[in-house]
Amino acid sequence: MTSDGPSAVLSSEEIEAIARDAIAEAQAGRTQAALHKLMPLRKAQPRQPEAAMALLRVVHDRCLQREAAIDVLSEVAQSHDQDFWILSTVGLCLEAARDIDDLNAPPPDIALFRLVVEKLSGLAKVHEGQPEQEPILEGLATAARMLSRQQDAIAESSYRKLTELNPQNSTHHYNLGLFYKTRGRFADGATANQIAASLADEVTESYEWNLGICATGAKNASLALDVWRRMGLAIEIGRFGLPECSLSQCKVKLAERPLAERTADQDDPGAEETIWIERLSPCHGIVRSVLYQKLGVDYGDVILIDGAPITHHTYGEVQVPVFPHLATLERRNYQLFDFAGTQDSARQLADLTAELDEDAVVYSHSESFVMICANCWRDPDLDHDRHEAIEKHVVTGRIAAPAGMAPARLLELIDKAIEKQERRCQLYAPDLCKAAGLVAREAIDRRRFALLTGN
Repeated sequence: MTSDGPSAVLSSEEIEAIARDAIAEAQAGRTQAALHKLMPLRKAQPRQPEAAMALLRVVHDRCLQREAAIDVLSEVAQSHDQDFWILSTVGLCLEAARDIDDLNAPPPDIALFRLVVEKLSGLAKVHEGQPEQEPILEGLATAARMLSRQQDAIAESSYRKLTELNPQNSTHHYNLGLFYKTRGRFADGATANQIAASLADEVTESYEWNLGICATGAKNASLALDVWRRMGLAIEIGRFGLPECSLSQCKVKLAERPLAERTADQDDPGAEETIWIERLSPCHGIVRSVLYQKLGVDYGDVILIDGAPITHHTYGEVQVPVFPHLATLERRNYQLFDFAGTQDSARQLADLTAELDEDAVVYSHSESFVMICANCWRDPDLDHDRHEAIEKHVVTGRIAAPAGMAPARLLELIDKAIEKQERRCQLYAPDLCKAAGLVAREAIDRRRFALLTGN
């Protein structure tokens, strides 16, 4: 922000009116107009802490786009770098300066986040044992948590200290449990959320959700069952010894390294892929896409998902939520075999799956996997049903089958399914032929596979 000269001193009434007008513009969807409304506050805030706090309220309410929020927070932090109350509030506002729903995003490469952690760490030491310590630790804990796994020791110690300073504050225990959940410490997270719930005056939905997720992650089936039943679900213990009910399929942004399984030294998601899961409970399900990439988790594996969707993908009249991958609960080590083939009609090879057994699947990547830009991926109004409807005569993909299924049996079932087809199709899977011990057929399939794929 550039200044046109000394700013006028604003009255409390003027400050409140400006903030109120900016919030109204943002709520009407006019974020640029909201930012423009805030210019008098931005000019006044270096000399008026009241104006700075009004700006922070607007940011905290998510009235600005993230880039603008970062600019405003940076200006306030630089102007009031020794004001514990303002800096603590800046720390809390950092949640609005990054996409917290995209749980597995890498740590932000923005100096503001580290600056706030550094400043608040120093202020926490100066004010130790004083009333100011509690709000400082609240801001510090949030700021440190926003840095992914880079400042986990500071985040955890701050959250724990808050529960010691004010043990009757349910929010402190909930925030500690939220931290544990995102770090894969599910049993600790369940305990913290139970304490939070016991201290709350009434049932709080966010507490219940995080308790259910942590209980599922910790494989505490009875606790998770109690939570989901309290939320009105008709649910029983099912597969994998966990609660299970009937829910619609959803999508998950799967990560090679989800946040809960990362370290400070390798603090990024690695490769990512958006896949379908058979949802077994509000927070876990079975991967039902055979992955295009190798992420260490694949078809048939059981994963834990977080409760807040990143976005929605539209399929015709249906909006499908896309959840972040929280952790992998069980790797079932399905056998995977690449294939290439030809077909006369769309999904002809993929539909061979109906003739297989033991949860085996023929999964077409060249029909089902579509690279789309980040803006399209995040656009809930894009009709993915049309975006992904690409008919191909040459198809590539993978065959997946449970670890105990004999490759020869799998190949036999595929051959019989192809024979039943009314229209012509062919499938070549050289590695499956090799696993079945069919040396001559492997050589033929490998040549034809290479012809179709160019490899």
